[in-house]
Amino acid sequence: MNGLALSLVLAAAVVHAFWNFSAKRVGDGGAPFVFLYYTVGAVVFAPAAAVFLVLSPQRPEWTWLLAALGTALLHVAYGIVLQRGYAVGDLSVVYPLARGTGPLLSVLAAVLFLGEDPGAAGLAGALLVIAGVLVVSSGGPTADGASPARRRAGVFYGVLTGVVIAGYTLWDAHSVTGLGVPPLVYFGVGTLVQSLLLAPHALRNRARVARLWRDHRREALTIGLLSPVAYLLVLFALRMAPVSLVAPARELSIVLGGLAAWRVLGEAHAVRRLAGSAVVLAGIAAIAMA
Repeated sequence: MNGLALSLVLAAAVVHAFWNFSAKRVGDGGAPFVFLYYTVGAVVFAPAAAVFLVLSPQRPEWTWLLAALGTALLHVAYGIVLQRGYAVGDLSVVYPLARGTGPLLSVLAAVLFLGEDPGAAGLAGALLVIAGVLVVSSGGPTADGASPARRRAGVFYGVLTGVVIAGYTLWDAHSVTGLGVPPLVYFGVGTLVQSLLLAPHALRNRARVARLWRDHRREALTIGLLSPVAYLLVLFALRMAPVSLVAPARELSIVLGGLAAWRVLGEAHAVRRLAGSAVVLAGIAAIAMA
């Protein structure tokens, strides 16, 4: 895998784990909280995209707008499903399942339908990452002190989030490579559309939005600034490496998220979490050699 692409993906993983930890702290923020952090991202990055369009010699195309609309719809679904998962399940269940199901489906689709060939080392690394994720998120029905119902809810929303992740990963790869949309423009327009899509719901729940902003302003700002950074790093990496390698490699975030759940939130199981993390790291090392 291209060294620069791998560096971008691993940096994105660190940032991604950090902002997910902030999202978990909010809990049941729902669509109003998703609106808040998408709006923060739009305020910062939409103007940057506009400046890029003015200064760039590349002429914008209508397909860019359609591509941004597609990613906006998928990311709105992702944000709502993820936030709901964090409200009803544990970070140690929802996060690794979401981040493991996503690359699994992305790799399968990239190989079967996009004709990508990650090579033996790349495919072995992807499978190791997925296996490590399953170890991190496995356990009995009452693991980590969670009730059976809470664990089932975490599994459901974790897998559902992973399905949406696979959808936007494949769509993003098509947009920035097949359609040639500049990543900054793609994200800047997309995040503005995301905020607009959620605006009607936010207006109907103005009091709740105001309360969330008052109580969780720091988390909204953290996610609104760091989520775009992680996303942009992956978009640039997708221009240099195939989906079948980028999608699994970014899951270093699972190691960091699992450690945060264990050490900070007290969602133990230390041995299982560390063993799964080791397998994930082995997989990423194999991807680096692909």
